[in-house]
Amino acid sequence: MPVTARLSKLFYERLGEEVTNELVDWFNAVDATYRGDLRDLNELNFARFDAKMEQRLAELHAKLDSRIDRVEGKFEQLRSDVRAQLAEQRAELLKWMFVFWAGTIIPLASLILVLHRV
Repeated sequence: MPVTARLSKLFYERLGEEVTNELVDWFNAVDATYRGDLRDLNELNFARFDAKMEQRLAELHAKLDSRIDRVEGKFEQLRSDVRAQLAEQRAELLKWMFVFWAGTIIPLASLILVLHRV
């Protein structure tokens, strides 16, 4: 929406109606041209900004994917380490359970045999 330039009454008196109106039309044309140029420049700058933002977001996304992959790898390594330790402890626990059960059954069996002979 162009802003119509208005000139003082003195312009109209000195230059005349026709020349002053032509000057006002020229000012409005220049204003419209500059507005169009400014709009085009703003659109171009926004397009460049948008492209840079898109590029930076893609870089950030790649970095995040890389870090997530590393964290997942570390998590999987930790998980396998925990599983190995649990398996190791389970084997150790079974060994000690056998020792304690054997330590309980041998005297109990001996007691039963002694009582059975009596």
